[in-house]
Amino acid sequence: MDLGSPQGFDRASALLAARLRRSAAPAEADALREAVAVLDVDWGRTTAAQRRRLVAESLVAAGRSTALIPKRIEVPLGDAATAVVNATRAHSRQVQALAIGARFNALDHRVARHIVKAQGLFVRDEYGRRLDAFGREARQVVASGLERGLGSSDIAGELESAARAALIERAPFYWEVVASAFIGQGRSFAQVSSYAEAGVQRYRIEAVLDERTTHICRYLHGKTFAVADALRKFDQVERLEQPEDIKRLLPWVRERLDGDRLTLHGGGVPIADVTRSALGRRDDVGEFQPHVSDDRLGDAGLGFPPFHGLCRSTTLAVV
Repeated sequence: MDLGSPQGFDRASALLAARLRRSAAPAEADALREAVAVLDVDWGRTTAAQRRRLVAESLVAAGRSTALIPKRIEVPLGDAATAVVNATRAHSRQVQALAIGARFNALDHRVARHIVKAQGLFVRDEYGRRLDAFGREARQVVASGLERGLGSSDIAGELESAARAALIERAPFYWEVVASAFIGQGRSFAQVSSYAEAGVQRYRIEAVLDERTTHICRYLHGKTFAVADALRKFDQVERLEQPEDIKRLLPWVRERLDGDRLTLHGGGVPIADVTRSALGRRDDVGEFQPHVSDDRLGDAGLGFPPFHGLCRSTTLAVV
């Protein structure tokens, strides 16, 4: 795994996404089949209470299959975690010339375990949302079908389409986002581990300044952070068990347009206004009006990548 270049990062993310998709696909197909089987009834002969019960039973049946997905992806995630830490340590030694050993240190092992566990939590949460979405859509499909006078076979067809859309096709690039975030998070934590082992005090954000680069990565490019603060942040994140708690501590940045003012928000907190956009341009960070001082960005959860979905930013030691 080569994580020292944007091309290497993109390739690693694509390969992991493909493996995760293959691992999840059988359980997704089972969930679809189980949900549709429960809903294959004569809807014209059901009461409102029976319809609610049938939809609830279909969610339980589908949920038994989707519940297996976090376990199914543990092996590819575990393999990737080891590869990410290995690649990061190699880059730290060979390219950044840091005085660290070749073998994992204790923090590296914690990083590998954490990113696998945390990603499993996020995936479980995602499929819970998909089931909820299908439940809402299924109730609407049945009610609408009966109102339009459709037969059971037509309603069943619409339910199958709704199940496929909610359980499988809801986010076509979901695994790409997962893989990129997993590798980006693992690389950042492993870099901090290498910096600590080498006695490095500070590191800087290094964005990929090309046509695809987002406002937040341009804004953070070149800003420096304390290794000690990043270590404390990891200690905090490692203890969390709920996806929403992790998101609050390490939020992804969102853009909000208020009139003609574009503001970057992290966890609902305004970070900076974009006063001159450089989107679509290479080697240009643009211009910003900060709302948060640089020494408070780490407290806002913006001390290391990823800062958004498909983020390619990395860090470099300040030596």
